Amino acid sequence: MRKELRVKSNEDFQKIITCGKCKTSRSFVMYYYPAEQEHDRIGISVGKKIGNAVIRNKVKRQVRMMIQQLCSFKTGYDYIFIVRAKYLQSDYQNNKKDLSRLYNSVYNR
Repeated sequence: MRKELRVKSNEDFQKIITCGKCKTSRSFVMYYYPAEQEHDRIGISVGKKIGNAVIRNKVKRQVRMMIQQLCSFKTGYDYIFIVRAKYLQSDYQNNKKDLSRLYNSVYNR
């Protein structure tokens, strides 16, 4: 995923979380807010409850790949995906289906 498609600053994260709408699933919490740019931006947050830095980085890479395969980046929204601890209890394919259902519930509204 290209750098300009990512939410990086803490201010942007806080703005999207406080002002945006929220959807939840078993493994993810997704916040979305209308974007200032014409393309989507994605932010991924993995808490310390998930595991040490190696596990958190692995989870971020997996979620980034799932998002890259699922998203069109043309909806005009900023998204924040927060990974829940239940993510580790399921395999990659089930987590991808869960993320797909969550993203499509917002995208197809």
